[in-house]
Amino acid sequence: MSIRLLRIDERLIHGQVIMGWGREFHFRRYLVVDDQLADSPWEQELYALSVESDAEVLFTSVQEARERLHDWLADKVPSVLLTRAPESMARLAAGGLLEGREVNVGGLHHRPGRREVRGYIHLDDQDREALRRLREEGVEVSGRDLPGSSRVPLEQLLR
Repeated sequence: MSIRLLRIDERLIHGQVIMGWGREFHFRRYLVVDDQLADSPWEQELYALSVESDAEVLFTSVQEARERLHDWLADKVPSVLLTRAPESMARLAAGGLLEGREVNVGGLHHRPGRREVRGYIHLDDQDREALRRLREEGVEVSGRDLPGSSRVPLEQLLR
């Protein structure tokens, strides 16, 4: 499987993903699945600046990612797939597309309506519902900020 990490993180491409997770999995492709960014070339350029020059960065909508997911999973390029929100990952997974895979919740920060469940994870009711839908699609969901950290099971995140 070339997608080595499926991660929900509001910051998308940033130091923790590049240095922390990248050292563990040696990413050569960053797949950013975000409907808003898919239509914003100037924001795409900003995110791409932080990635190694020989790594590929693709920005797609959820629908396009659903159409391309099988190919990304089948090829050999070590990749990370990132969404900004649990809802986007749940839409990507709908219909069993991510069944049997693990999704990492990495960075959802405080905003009105969200409650802290870990220092790096704050959830509102919509976030919780999307994470439940992922579980219903056969996806294992856990929280973890860095590879060396302990996994926090979904049940603990939903408390």
